[in-house]
Order: sequence, then C-alpha cells, then structure tokens
Amino acid sequence: MGHIPTATVGALAAVLTGLYFVLPDAVHFTMTVFIVAAWFLTVICWLAQKSADYMHKYGSHSEIKKKLTENQPLQMVQISAGDLEQTKIQLSSDLEELQNRVEIKDKEIEKLKTEIKNLKTLVEIEALKAELANLKILAAQENSKRKKKK
Repeated sequence: MGHIPTATVGALAAVLTGLYFVLPDAVHFTMTVFIVAAWFLTVICWLAQKSADYMHKYGSHSEIKKKLTENQPLQMVQISAGDLEQTKIQLSSDLEELQNRVEIKDKEIEKLKTEIKNLKTLVEIEALKAELANLKILAAQENSKRKKKK
C-alpha cells in the first residue's frame, strides 16, 4: 500500500486548509475542526506507515520476539525438595505468627495455607513472601493505631 493513505489524507488536509481561507467566516469554526482532524489522521497514517516499514525491514513480530529470546539466556533455578519443604515450614510459621498478631479473616489465612502447601516454584515462593510482607506491614499499622487509641 505504501504511502498512498498518507498522501490521500494529506491532500485532503491541504485542500481543507486552502478552503478555510476561501469560505466565509461563518464556517471557520467547523472548518477548523475538520482541518485539525484531517492533519491528525495524516500524522497517524504516517506513523503507521513508518511502523510497517520498520517491521518489514527488521522482520515480523515473531522473528523479533525470537531474536529477543535467543539473546537472553534462559535462567531456570532448580530448588531441591528439602529446600522447598524448609521454605514451606518457614512460611507456615510466619503465617501462624502473623495470625496471632493480627485479626485477619480466616478465609484469607486458609487461602494462604493452601498456597503454601501447593508451592512448587521460586516465583510462587517469592509471591507468597511478598504477600506475607504486606500482611506484616498491615499488622504493624493496626498495632500502631491501637497504641495511639490507648
């Protein structure tokens, strides 16, 4: 398709811009709206064409994605069963301690306990640690509010 849409919309914008000076003052506001819209569409068409040119020059989306993944080494970290169990125990004890300090809904505690039992990857472990850290922050805030009230 090339630059045909850009040229067509650009020509329309140029004609509308020229008509602005020829037409009576009563339609200047309407013409201004049309002119701005036409030039906006011209810029959008030009950007779309530049994007298409870039994609054709450097390959398709899947090829670019493949190049990006090839350049980054895959980092898989294995965790042993013992380490996984130790982490589960530590997270469970943290959760029990937190449950004793804060009045958290029982459903949320049960949900976290189930997540701890089903841990399999480091990503899940880190996500659960972050959630526990957030709960500890909330517990600290609740404790400070209670102390202020006393």
